Amino acid sequence: MPRRLLAAFALGLLVAGGARAGLTPEIEKALRESKYVYIQSERKSGALGAPAEIWFFYDGGKVYVGTRPSSWRVRRIKAGRKRARIAVGKVDGPAFEATGDLAHDAALEQRLMDAYATKYPDRWPTFAQNFRDGFKSGERVLVRYTPR
Repeated sequence: MPRRLLAAFALGLLVAGGARAGLTPEIEKALRESKYVYIQSERKSGALGAPAEIWFFYDGGKVYVGTRPSSWRVRRIKAGRKRARIAVGKVDGPAFEATGDLAHDAALEQRLMDAYATKYPDRWPTFAQNFRDGFKSGERVLVRYTPR
């Protein structure tokens, strides 16, 4: 029995480590310190679209953004084109490949908004109510990007 427990623990470490496998220490640092990410999502042709600057929340090795369901990034995810490239801090900053999906989690939406209030104190008051109302009404969705 102890062998199985040890094997399960080792497997758990591998899986947990795999969640951050695509992130170098440089990218981890940039995600903790940067105000913006630049997301390129996958077009029908398989090419990546133009980089779009957006506020973000970094948590648990994943990047989260709140956006409108009509945005290209959401439309592409819904169409099954989930591949993205994320540059951190500036368009030519450190970058990584990721897989996008929609996250439906009110607690996570609240954590994103709390983080935005701290990270973007000068601009957040202008957008806070739109985010709150948008998440409640569906006019804003939470996108999760998991590094590949």
